[in-house]
Amino acid sequence: MRARTGGPEGAASKHHDGHRDRLRERFAQAGENALADYELLELLLFRTIPRRDVKPLAKTLMARFGSFGEVVNAPRHLLEEIDGIGASTALDFSIVMAVNRRAMRGEMRGREVLSSWQSLLDYCKAAMAHETREQFRILFLDKRNTLIADEVQQTGTVDHTPVYPREIVRRALELSASAIILVHNHPSGDPTPSRADVEMTRTVIETARPMGIAVHDHIIIGRSGHTSFKGSRLI
Repeated sequence: MRARTGGPEGAASKHHDGHRDRLRERFAQAGENALADYELLELLLFRTIPRRDVKPLAKTLMARFGSFGEVVNAPRHLLEEIDGIGASTALDFSIVMAVNRRAMRGEMRGREVLSSWQSLLDYCKAAMAHETREQFRILFLDKRNTLIADEVQQTGTVDHTPVYPREIVRRALELSASAIILVHNHPSGDPTPSRADVEMTRTVIETARPMGIAVHDHIIIGRSGHTSFKGSRLI
Protein backbone atom coordinates (compact mmCIF):
# COMPACT_ATOMS: atom_id res chain seq x y z
CA MET A 1 0.00 0.00 0.00
CA ARG A 2 1.38 3.44 -0.90
CA ALA A 3 1.82 5.92 1.89
CA ARG A 4 -0.42 8.96 1.69
CA THR A 5 1.64 12.04 1.08
CA GLY A 6 -0.97 14.14 2.85
CA GLY A 7 -0.80 12.11 6.12
CA PRO A 8 1.41 12.79 9.14
CA GLU A 9 4.45 11.02 7.65
CA GLY A 10 4.15 12.89 4.38
CA ALA A 11 3.72 16.20 6.17
CA ALA A 12 6.77 15.53 8.33
CA SER A 13 8.81 14.64 5.25
CA LYS A 14 7.78 17.86 3.50
CA HIS A 15 8.62 19.85 6.64
CA HIS A 16 12.11 18.29 6.83
CA ASP A 17 12.70 18.87 3.12
CA GLY A 18 11.57 22.48 3.46
CA HIS A 19 13.83 23.03 6.47
CA ARG A 20 16.81 21.62 4.59
CA ASP A 21 16.12 23.80 1.58
CA ARG A 22 15.80 26.91 3.77
CA LEU A 23 19.03 26.15 5.62
CA ARG A 24 20.93 25.56 2.40
CA GLU A 25 19.54 28.79 0.97
CA ARG A 26 20.64 30.79 4.04
CA PHE A 27 24.13 29.37 3.70
CA ALA A 28 24.22 30.05 -0.04
CA GLN A 29 23.03 33.63 0.37
CA ALA A 30 24.74 34.76 3.57
CA GLY A 31 27.54 32.28 4.24
CA GLU A 32 28.55 30.42 7.36
CA ASN A 33 28.19 33.40 9.71
CA ALA A 34 24.43 33.33 9.17
CA LEU A 35 24.21 29.87 10.76
CA ALA A 36 24.60 28.71 14.33
CA ASP A 37 27.15 25.96 14.93
CA TYR A 38 24.48 23.27 15.23
CA GLU A 39 22.96 24.41 11.92
CA LEU A 40 26.31 24.06 10.17
CA LEU A 41 26.47 20.54 11.60
CA GLU A 42 23.03 19.92 10.16
CA LEU A 43 24.35 20.79 6.69
CA LEU A 44 27.04 18.14 7.10
CA LEU A 45 24.58 15.58 8.41
CA PHE A 46 22.25 16.16 5.44
CA ARG A 47 24.86 14.49 3.21
CA THR A 48 24.75 11.08 4.89
CA ILE A 49 21.35 11.09 6.64
CA PRO A 50 18.91 12.01 3.87
CA ARG A 51 15.55 11.03 5.42
CA ARG A 52 15.63 12.20 8.99
CA ASP A 53 15.26 15.40 11.00
CA VAL A 54 18.89 15.87 12.06
CA LYS A 55 18.46 19.05 14.14
CA PRO A 56 18.10 17.07 17.42
CA LEU A 57 21.14 15.00 16.47
CA ALA A 58 23.22 18.11 15.73
CA LYS A 59 22.27 19.58 19.12
CA THR A 60 23.10 16.28 20.84
CA LEU A 61 26.54 16.32 19.25
CA MET A 62 27.14 19.89 20.40
CA ALA A 63 26.07 19.02 23.93
CA ARG A 64 28.24 15.90 24.03
CA PHE A 65 31.47 17.38 22.64
CA GLY A 66 31.10 21.06 23.52
CA SER A 67 31.87 22.91 20.30
CA PHE A 68 31.74 22.59 16.53
CA GLY A 69 35.48 22.00 16.35
CA GLU A 70 35.36 19.29 18.98
CA VAL A 71 32.55 17.51 17.12
CA VAL A 72 34.19 17.34 13.71
CA ASN A 73 37.57 16.47 15.23
CA ALA A 74 36.22 13.81 17.59
CA PRO A 75 37.60 10.28 17.15
CA ARG A 76 35.31 8.19 14.99
CA HIS A 77 34.72 5.57 17.66
CA LEU A 78 33.40 8.26 20.03
CA LEU A 79 31.14 9.73 17.35
CA GLU A 80 29.69 6.29 16.66
CA GLU A 81 28.67 5.99 20.30
CA ILE A 82 26.02 8.66 19.60
CA ASP A 83 22.68 7.19 18.62
CA GLY A 84 22.10 8.09 14.96
CA ILE A 85 25.77 8.45 13.99
CA GLY A 86 27.01 5.55 11.89
CA ALA A 87 30.42 4.76 10.46
CA SER A 88 29.67 6.63 7.23
CA THR A 89 28.77 9.89 8.98
CA ALA A 90 31.77 9.68 11.31
CA LEU A 91 34.01 9.12 8.29
CA ASP A 92 32.47 12.14 6.54
CA PHE A 93 33.48 14.36 9.45
CA SER A 94 37.06 13.04 9.20
CA ILE A 95 37.09 13.75 5.47
CA VAL A 96 35.90 17.33 6.00
CA MET A 97 38.73 18.03 8.43
CA ALA A 98 41.30 16.32 6.19
CA VAL A 99 40.23 18.50 3.25
CA ASN A 100 40.47 21.61 5.44
CA ARG A 101 43.97 20.73 6.66
CA ARG A 102 45.17 19.90 3.14
CA ALA A 103 43.88 23.23 1.82
CA MET A 104 45.53 25.19 4.65
CA ARG A 105 48.84 23.41 4.12
CA GLY A 106 48.63 24.11 0.39
CA GLU A 107 48.18 27.82 1.08
CA MET A 108 51.46 27.89 3.02
CA ARG A 109 53.58 26.27 0.33
CA GLY A 110 55.63 28.76 -1.59
CA ARG A 111 54.98 31.49 0.97
CA GLU A 112 57.45 33.01 3.39
CA VAL A 113 56.33 31.33 6.59
CA LEU A 114 57.51 33.95 9.07
CA SER A 115 55.43 36.63 7.34
CA SER A 116 52.38 34.31 7.30
CA TRP A 117 52.54 33.47 10.99
CA GLN A 118 48.80 33.48 11.69
CA SER A 119 48.17 31.13 8.77
CA LEU A 120 50.85 28.84 10.18
CA LEU A 121 49.24 28.86 13.63
CA ASP A 122 45.79 28.22 12.15
CA TYR A 123 47.13 25.25 10.23
CA CYS A 124 48.93 23.79 13.25
CA LYS A 125 45.82 24.16 15.39
CA ALA A 126 43.66 22.47 12.76
CA ALA A 127 46.18 19.66 12.38
CA MET A 128 47.04 18.99 16.02
CA ALA A 129 44.86 20.71 18.62
CA HIS A 130 42.35 17.86 18.85
CA GLU A 131 44.75 14.93 18.69
CA THR A 132 44.39 12.55 21.62
CA ARG A 133 48.09 11.65 21.61
CA GLU A 134 51.15 13.87 21.49
CA GLN A 135 52.61 14.49 18.05
CA PHE A 136 55.97 16.05 17.29
CA ARG A 137 55.90 17.87 13.97
CA ILE A 138 58.70 19.66 12.14
CA LEU A 139 58.35 22.35 9.50
CA PHE A 140 61.44 22.43 7.27
CA LEU A 141 62.25 25.78 5.63
CA ASP A 142 64.65 26.84 2.89
CA LYS A 143 66.95 29.87 3.03
CA ARG A 144 64.01 32.15 2.09
CA ASN A 145 61.97 30.64 4.96
CA THR A 146 59.49 29.08 2.57
CA LEU A 147 58.09 25.67 3.48
CA ILE A 148 59.92 22.67 2.05
CA ALA A 149 58.18 19.93 4.03
CA ASP A 150 55.87 19.39 6.97
CA GLU A 151 56.45 16.05 8.68
CA VAL A 152 55.22 14.32 11.81
CA GLN A 153 58.40 12.84 13.25
CA GLN A 154 56.99 11.05 16.26
CA THR A 155 53.65 10.14 17.84
CA GLY A 156 53.66 9.32 21.53
CA THR A 157 51.27 8.92 24.43
CA VAL A 158 48.82 11.34 26.00
CA ASP A 159 51.64 13.24 27.70
CA HIS A 160 54.96 12.26 26.13
CA THR A 161 56.61 11.99 22.74
CA PRO A 162 60.18 10.79 22.31
CA VAL A 163 62.33 13.29 20.40
CA TYR A 164 65.73 12.53 18.83
CA PRO A 165 67.66 15.73 18.02
CA ARG A 166 70.22 14.00 15.78
CA GLU A 167 67.41 12.51 13.68
CA ILE A 168 65.86 15.96 13.32
CA VAL A 169 69.14 17.42 12.08
CA ARG A 170 69.78 14.44 9.77
CA ARG A 171 66.38 14.91 8.13
CA ALA A 172 66.92 18.67 7.78
CA LEU A 173 70.21 18.01 5.97
CA GLU A 174 68.51 15.48 3.68
CA LEU A 175 65.96 18.13 2.69
CA SER A 176 68.60 20.89 2.38
CA ALA A 177 66.68 22.88 4.97
CA SER A 178 68.25 26.04 6.38
CA ALA A 179 65.83 26.37 9.27
CA ILE A 180 63.14 24.46 11.15
CA ILE A 181 60.14 25.17 13.32
CA LEU A 182 59.29 22.60 15.96
CA VAL A 183 55.64 21.99 16.79
CA HIS A 184 53.96 19.62 19.20
CA ASN A 185 50.59 19.36 20.88
CA HIS A 186 49.44 18.90 24.45
CA PRO A 187 46.32 16.68 24.44
CA SER A 188 45.45 18.01 27.91
CA GLY A 189 44.58 21.28 26.17
CA ASP A 190 47.04 23.38 28.20
CA PRO A 191 49.90 24.66 25.96
CA THR A 192 52.18 25.56 28.88
CA PRO A 193 55.69 24.16 28.23
CA SER A 194 57.11 21.63 30.66
CA ARG A 195 60.72 21.69 31.85
CA ALA A 196 61.36 18.69 29.61
CA ASP A 197 59.96 20.64 26.62
CA VAL A 198 62.37 23.50 27.28
CA GLU A 199 65.39 21.25 27.78
CA MET A 200 64.63 19.24 24.65
CA THR A 201 64.27 22.40 22.58
CA ARG A 202 67.62 23.73 23.73
CA THR A 203 69.25 20.39 22.91
CA VAL A 204 67.84 20.52 19.37
CA ILE A 205 69.15 24.09 18.97
CA GLU A 206 72.63 23.11 20.13
CA THR A 207 72.66 20.05 17.86
CA ALA A 208 71.46 21.99 14.80
CA ARG A 209 73.64 25.08 15.17
CA PRO A 210 76.97 23.52 14.04
CA MET A 211 75.23 22.26 10.90
CA GLY A 212 74.09 25.77 10.00
CA ILE A 213 70.43 25.00 10.73
CA ALA A 214 68.44 27.59 12.68
CA VAL A 215 65.54 26.74 14.98
CA HIS A 216 63.15 29.65 14.50
CA ASP A 217 60.65 28.59 17.12
CA HIS A 218 59.00 25.79 19.04
CA ILE A 219 55.23 26.04 19.20
CA ILE A 220 53.06 24.07 21.60
CA ILE A 221 49.46 23.65 20.47
CA GLY A 222 46.57 23.09 22.87
CA ARG A 223 42.81 23.35 22.52
CA SER A 224 42.90 26.46 24.69
CA GLY A 225 45.57 28.23 22.66
CA HIS A 226 49.27 28.02 21.88
CA THR A 227 52.67 28.93 23.29
CA SER A 228 55.57 30.23 21.20
CA PHE A 229 58.95 29.61 22.79
CA LYS A 230 60.39 32.59 20.96
CA GLY A 231 57.47 34.82 21.91
CA SER A 232 57.84 33.68 25.54
CA ARG A 233 61.63 34.24 25.38
CA LEU A 234 62.33 30.61 26.22
CA ILE A 235 64.80 30.44 23.32
